[in-house]
Amino acid sequence: MGLKGKSEMSRVNRRTFFGMAGASAVAALAMPPALRAEGGGGSTSALQTGNGEWTYDIVPGWGNLPAGKQFGGTHGAIATDNAGNLYVSTQSETGILVYDPSGKLLRTIATQYPEVHSLVHAVENGEEFFYAVVQKGTPEENWLFIKIKTDGSVVQKIKAPAEAGFKTPNEWRITSAVPGPDGSIYIANGYGDSRIFRFDKAGNYKASFTGKGTEDGKCNCSHGLAVDTRYGQPLLLVCDRENFRLSHYDFDGKFVANVTQHMRRPCQVSFYGEHAVVSELLGRVTILDKDNVPVAFLGDNPVQSQWANYGLNPEVIPATVFSAAHGCFVDSAANIYVSDWNKTGRVTKLTRRATA
Repeated sequence: MGLKGKSEMSRVNRRTFFGMAGASAVAALAMPPALRAEGGGGSTSALQTGNGEWTYDIVPGWGNLPAGKQFGGTHGAIATDNAGNLYVSTQSETGILVYDPSGKLLRTIATQYPEVHSLVHAVENGEEFFYAVVQKGTPEENWLFIKIKTDGSVVQKIKAPAEAGFKTPNEWRITSAVPGPDGSIYIANGYGDSRIFRFDKAGNYKASFTGKGTEDGKCNCSHGLAVDTRYGQPLLLVCDRENFRLSHYDFDGKFVANVTQHMRRPCQVSFYGEHAVVSELLGRVTILDKDNVPVAFLGDNPVQSQWANYGLNPEVIPATVFSAAHGCFVDSAANIYVSDWNKTGRVTKLTRRATA
């Protein structure tokens, strides 16, 4: 079947295809056998996933919270600051959790925003910020873009612009935000009409582009945004989740290309050199090379009933697989952090194995 034929498959057939493709691709890449946790995710040694130079060990218990605390759904993201601390957004009163690389909880910030969906680090004039999308805050601050400092203090907010032409507040349901190369702010209305909105650095509306659809240049849930600097010019990489693909646009909003198709509902992207790490809601993390060809699959879950299953207790999910990989981040040492979307949340750290 050619690429065009595959892209026209029904969602049911896609789901079956992706399950088969994941298994066959892993076999083709000679993935070493993962040492599964006995009785679920609670084992504490020799947990492994990936293949070849992208083979990883799972760090047991990384980021565990104090007794009585829960992440919530970890329907969020992971980022880092210049000091190497990890910022993990949650779906509960814990707000954004700040850890050192070993998993020690240092502090919490932005607790007034119990559901931060995306989190992107930026340095501007020597000062660090996070570009974040709030899906739940105070009643008047749901679906809000915020720019915050590393201590959680808010320096900028953007709400739905009048120029969008929305008739009801429920049409503004944003999912991700990134700063562009010139300081413009790009915000994806992924859970709404899938348009991507551009504002200047002061927060003034400038334009919007794309929109809901399946054809080239359209999105069906523009879920995640990233600035892709792997090529001659920076490009906006869009996780077009319900079209099962990644797409490139330039920063004027012109469609460039669909660069990777047949993904399993891609959510977010993080970069390591010329490679991209993609979290996929249907139970997998994929590593792509500069040509956007998969070179490794991490945590590929063979149990399709666990894919994107929010009702799961993470204790029943083996530590070596993901059920609904939502947030992802790769650090400068190629360690990967993943947040799974489920009712009480799960955060996993994977450390890259040295190769001969």
